[in-house]
Amino acid sequence: MSALYTAAATATGDGRNGEARTSDGKLEVNLSTPVEMGGSGEGTNPEQLFATGYAACFLSALKMIARAEKAPISDAAVTADVSIFKNGDAGFKLGVELHVEMSGVDEATADKLTQAAHQVCPYSNATRGNIDVNLDVVVG
Repeated sequence: MSALYTAAATATGDGRNGEARTSDGKLEVNLSTPVEMGGSGEGTNPEQLFATGYAACFLSALKMIARAEKAPISDAAVTADVSIFKNGDAGFKLGVELHVEMSGVDEATADKLTQAAHQVCPYSNATRGNIDVNLDVVVG
């Protein structure tokens, strides 16, 4: 199977305390360990970058499903809370809470659309079975 698109990014420095940039130069960030984990918190961190990507990707999947279902959603937004946890003595693991907000449909339809988006979103597919992802849907 050939890729539809490939993104390339390089991290340098000390990992969580360094720099990262994409090969096309459109994204360049300073990285730092969060204050909560003993760092300076002056730059961004991998969890924030993952949360940003997951939220954007999931919203795209939700809108695609809504169009296919002819569901008139509006004011849709997705917030991804990505947490890092100790994984026993073996290292660390991630957990995700996806907070999905939309209007224009009833709660049952919103839940159905969100579950369908969770089946097609590439981030959801990549994380399924690997990390806990909880969905929270609010209709406004």
